[in-house]
Amino acid sequence: MPSSLISTFARPQDRLPNDLSDDTERLIALAEVLDRLPDPRRTRGRRYRLGALLTLCTIAVLAGASTWAAIVRFAAGLDPVLRERVGLARGIPRTCTLARLFARLDGDALDAALGAWLRLQHTDPLAGPAPATGPVKRNAVSVDGKTVRGSRTRERRAVHLLAASIHGTRAVIAQQQVEAKSNEITAFRPLLEPLDLTDTVVTFDALLTQHDHARFLVEEKNAHYIALIKGNHPTLHAQLKRLPWSEVPLMDKTRATAHGRDEIRRLKAATVPDLPFPHADQVLQIVRRRRVLSTGKLTVERVYALTNLTMHQATPTHLAEHVREHWGVEALHHLRDVTLREDASKIRTGSAPRVMASLRNTALALAELAGWHNHAAAADHYRSHPDHALDLIKPTT
Repeated sequence: MPSSLISTFARPQDRLPNDLSDDTERLIALAEVLDRLPDPRRTRGRRYRLGALLTLCTIAVLAGASTWAAIVRFAAGLDPVLRERVGLARGIPRTCTLARLFARLDGDALDAALGAWLRLQHTDPLAGPAPATGPVKRNAVSVDGKTVRGSRTRERRAVHLLAASIHGTRAVIAQQQVEAKSNEITAFRPLLEPLDLTDTVVTFDALLTQHDHARFLVEEKNAHYIALIKGNHPTLHAQLKRLPWSEVPLMDKTRATAHGRDEIRRLKAATVPDLPFPHADQVLQIVRRRRVLSTGKLTVERVYALTNLTMHQATPTHLAEHVREHWGVEALHHLRDVTLREDASKIRTGSAPRVMASLRNTALALAELAGWHNHAAAADHYRSHPDHALDLIKPTT
């Protein structure tokens, strides 16, 4: 695993090892990793280790806490032995202590630390073996943005975050704050620069479909891409739409019923030479037919995409799965907004909205790693069994 994943959050005087994979056992404890973050507090008067405070907040969010007061109540309800295991033998922090810390914490350093730690927890790390040469399903990462709507104030627009997450999981392995949604374009490269994306498929929506991004992924990161093409590329979109799709055979079809909808997805793929997009080899047409079960309302959507993956590198089924898993990131956003009440949050000061969003990401990833598919049920469980939450992250004292 590349050292650049962790170099940004290590303090010069207390730097983490250059390669996490060489010292996995020592760094498996999340509390120890978080202890290496730059601490914004004055040295004099510190009562709690930084890693202990952030560990407490992480397991509290995992148990459903969404406010400072809820985190403190969660801490107060812990068994003294368990509280000592977290690292809070000297008492319980006050709400103002957490609020001041989160407002001043370095969000970039925190996201780099959490992203590196989460990558270690997954069995199929992105930095895998030698690149595959045949038509196999590769590791994939989706890049998408999200606005923390509850962070908006009269003086400041809402915090907007661009994140990279591993397909098929809830693991956010990189995240950056941007000024607005339009700034996602300039943040794309800095977000992915530290990651080892060799032979990894990167998926992104139409806003991020830029020539420079495609060149960066293929030429500098040795990665692949699937880029959605919509109306912000009118000439290219029209060209793809005019292709003789009626003559292209259907290559993949899936059907699923969930959330009150019956959805059929069809995919066609065609190799087209001389496409006006860097390294593009295949054009994809994805047709989604959705029917609302309660009303019978039917909608049909056609989406076009470009990829540098050739027909010898990925089957149509693989391509369809990558596209479907990219859209699956919306489920992560929904869980943050609704189950973890991100939209309703009134935490707005300094870096606090971003820090809380990072902890929500981590809580969702931890629950998924533990095998939970219903996060509301997971929160109920860990609220009653906080020791099980601690077992997930193995904090040190």
